[in-house]
Amino acid sequence: MPMSGTPKRKPNRAPELELTVQYGARSVQLPSRTRFAKWVRAALRKSARITLRVVGAREARLLNQHYRGRDYATNVLTFVYSERRPLAGDIAICAPVVAREARMRGMARDAHYAHLTVHGVLHLQGHDHLRAAEAARMERLETRILARLGFPDPYR
Repeated sequence: MPMSGTPKRKPNRAPELELTVQYGARSVQLPSRTRFAKWVRAALRKSARITLRVVGAREARLLNQHYRGRDYATNVLTFVYSERRPLAGDIAICAPVVAREARMRGMARDAHYAHLTVHGVLHLQGHDHLRAAEAARMERLETRILARLGFPDPYR
């Protein structure tokens, strides 16, 4: 006899996360592993193995030079190793660049770290901002995630 009514849905399960946080830059003002994990989980929609490394300007510059051909330290780089489940990748966030950008924009340092962490995790999941429509979609998603975390819109 066929069943009627609404089909049963599987309960929403949080994606599994294996996160390693490495501190390759010295500063007393770096977010804790717990905070990074909270920000990663807020943006994650697929199970993943992620290494998030906070780097200094020299390491960020070398990575950006080697992998992107750009000779400067950038704020965040994402390296995707596997798009299969679980996703696998590295995120490198440059502490001196984050501090400088947060100061220049008049924003809290943790708000900027949260934004760049969310941004990197979205890249890991296939989001990009090469075209205007993609950039707008990614910015809206970042803004919603950050709002849920209690941070202001980073694009205002």
